[in-house]
Amino acid sequence: MQPVKVVVVGAGVVGLSTAVCIAESLSHCSVTVIGETFSPDTVSDGAAGILFASQFPGIPLERQRRWFKDSIDHLLAIAQSPICAETGVFLSSGCQVFKEVPVDTRPYWAEYVLGFRTLTDQEMKRFPHHKFGQAFTTVKCECTTYLPWLQKRFLKAGGEIQQGKVSDLHHLADTYDVIVNCSGLGALSLAGDTAVYPVRGQILKFHAPWVKNFIRDGDGLTYIYPGVNSLTLGGTRQAGNWSLEVSAADREGILERCFRLDPSLRSGQVVGEWVGLRPSRENPRLEVEQLRTAGGREVPVVHNYGHGGWGVTLAWGAALDALGLVRQALYRHPPRARL
Repeated sequence: MQPVKVVVVGAGVVGLSTAVCIAESLSHCSVTVIGETFSPDTVSDGAAGILFASQFPGIPLERQRRWFKDSIDHLLAIAQSPICAETGVFLSSGCQVFKEVPVDTRPYWAEYVLGFRTLTDQEMKRFPHHKFGQAFTTVKCECTTYLPWLQKRFLKAGGEIQQGKVSDLHHLADTYDVIVNCSGLGALSLAGDTAVYPVRGQILKFHAPWVKNFIRDGDGLTYIYPGVNSLTLGGTRQAGNWSLEVSAADREGILERCFRLDPSLRSGQVVGEWVGLRPSRENPRLEVEQLRTAGGREVPVVHNYGHGGWGVTLAWGAALDALGLVRQALYRHPPRARL
């Protein structure tokens, strides 16, 4: 029996996670990943990769819960296993502090991280410019290590990898039975989705090995995340900015804000800089549509993109959701013979 041919467009954390889920779960499918860039050159490689979330306005909360829970369960299992060193996945403890008390002092993801609690008055004395804080332990996923590991896992499951730029999904429909679109900002042209936009992020890699716990300002602009080899200091959230050039003004702004959050950083030094464009959307797009080829075949396209700065956080949960849509599409519309 001829295998069902599935192609995943995009090799960032969402694309590779989705490809692994399909390849490992659907033995009757042959899965190919086509990516224009691979690690270490994807947007995911620059992500801080620490798991917690914000809430999307147009996605049912239960679906968002499932995405987060499935993702953190997957990464927690890795972080507490013998393979953690080769994956770049590990536990990270710290706090999030707010200049004003937030409306929701216990977000939906609080029950899935470890030890979530409110900071005491004594603990808040560390942060004289803030009024409220939360402490918790979560998972940090360093994609420069995690993505190559995912890629090996995908190949072990029988997957195939191709490097190249996809300019039209219709061209893929002549060869594949199912298309999974994880193209991020590429969806602007591939799916004609004008709701997708870049949010420019600039971060610094910083040497200060005495800092062991993360600190994040609740406004999302200032954060200090310890990693395996360095800290990640951030950041910027510049919607609609396509520039990939490092900005000296942004660098100085990041340092000033991070030094205010943790004055001990003044003894450290910048060891690297990175700029990336988060593929953002008011709500991620995770749904299936039918694409009709010139030859009359209907090919399902499962869209899975637009997670913005929460790609690493939601990748595995979104991938399992996409797998379900692939299964559903194949059940409802079994592939017709390719010409």
